Amino acid sequence: MKNLIKISDEALYINECLALIESPSTGGLNFFVGTVRNKTQNRSVKQLLFECYKPMAIKELQKISTEARQQFKIQNIVIHHRVGLLEVGDIAVIIGVSAAHRDAAFQACRYAIDTLKETVPIWKKEIFTDGEVWVSAHP
Repeated sequence: MKNLIKISDEALYINECLALIESPSTGGLNFFVGTVRNKTQNRSVKQLLFECYKPMAIKELQKISTEARQQFKIQNIVIHHRVGLLEVGDIAVIIGVSAAHRDAAFQACRYAIDTLKETVPIWKKEIFTDGEVWVSAHP
């Protein structure tokens, strides 16, 4: 079993995450990939800036991994989050879960991204073509 957490200012890659969680005993792999979109509430997004308090963010991501493992029958979970300035189309977060069966993989992946948004101290600034604003982590 693996708990693989990373916060990085470098590009994230789904193939790297896939390689970390796949195994011959898993029948289901589920991923959530969050990307920077070009519109929010009818405003044109130019970039997103993510900042965090890294020691606390890592601790919270590890807690989410542990809780997901306790609540669902999963084998591996990977959570990679990017910080720094991201452009439209860049990957901001990847969550991957492997399990023997698909239901556990789907449920654990959903649990992980929803909990991440609620509890992990990662802050987001939306930079528009006509201004910028720090936004709540809880949409």
